[in-house]
Amino acid sequence: MMEKINKFGFGLMRLPQKDNVIDVEQVKEMVDLFMDAGFTYFDTAWAYAGSEDAIRQALVERYPRERFQLATKNAAWINCKKKEEAYAQFDTSLKQTGAGYFDFYLLHNLGEMRTHYFDDFDMWNFVKEKKEQGLIKHIGFSFHSTPEELEPILQAHPEVEFVQLQINYGDWENPAIQSKGVYEMARKYNKPVIVMEPVKGGMLANPPQVVTDIFKKAEPEMSPASWALRFAADLDGVMVVLSGMSNVEQMQDNLSFMKGFEHLTEEERGVIENAREALSKIPVIPCTTCDYCAKVCPQDIGISGSFAAMNVWNLYGNLEGAKHQEGWLVGGHGKKRANECIKCGACEEACPQHIKIRDELDKVAEKLL
Repeated sequence: MMEKINKFGFGLMRLPQKDNVIDVEQVKEMVDLFMDAGFTYFDTAWAYAGSEDAIRQALVERYPRERFQLATKNAAWINCKKKEEAYAQFDTSLKQTGAGYFDFYLLHNLGEMRTHYFDDFDMWNFVKEKKEQGLIKHIGFSFHSTPEELEPILQAHPEVEFVQLQINYGDWENPAIQSKGVYEMARKYNKPVIVMEPVKGGMLANPPQVVTDIFKKAEPEMSPASWALRFAADLDGVMVVLSGMSNVEQMQDNLSFMKGFEHLTEEERGVIENAREALSKIPVIPCTTCDYCAKVCPQDIGISGSFAAMNVWNLYGNLEGAKHQEGWLVGGHGKKRANECIKCGACEEACPQHIKIRDELDKVAEKLL
């Protein structure tokens, strides 16, 4: 039986930095504010450099173990050639956190070419054994892909107790992310949902001015981030909404509206819908990620990934975020970059959206590479 948890979670992916290392003293202050407000869920990962060590110092060594829930993750697809290397991540996480056990243990970032590693290394049985040993309380996974990929995983693994998904109002109808689709798939299988990226890596904390204006008109004192977090928390079946806070000020802002959160009013839901519609009208590359272009590209250019990254720039004016997305969606998926296009035009013949792909790739190369 899943214990009841207050809906707000502290995501430990973007912790404050000082001199290029995690500022543990500021993390301690953030942890204390979070705990004092009655929240108890912390989310880290083996792959978040320094995060597990920081939360040991800021939380585990300073609070009784029964007062908080700690989640971490296993990324079997990162530099693992055999199952023993993937299994070793669990022991490393136990040592780095000093937690003794994990309340929630996730197989990290399933989807696309990453899923098979967890099958190849028999990770599903590994985590079940750790649960039987009392080292894991609840088993789940995080996921970044399509509803069509999510369903067979849920069908094959009824032992999964929860799913962590990227959900935010900006990506709700986005064909590249499909927040609504994956959320509805998880609900179809009655899986509680943990929400990641509710503020889309900080981008919805500083949305385009037209969106900010809609929110400010409705509630002048509420931050744009508050609308994004409350949108996610309002969804049925959502167990926890994670926020990757990077300083005390962000923590204070988030606590101000998440403490005592119940549900949005119909009027507030309408405000968010208006904001989403305004966001959708901002000109972007009309790519639906069908990837017909990829099937005919002789260079194996990461076309849809390049366009998804460029749309981060088009929508939010966030160059660092756009470059990060390009690095992950293109380079991180083993695709060639936009500047390697040979201008053959095969992609444009295959594109059902009639996008001038070669011209758009030139813009990606100029802006993001």
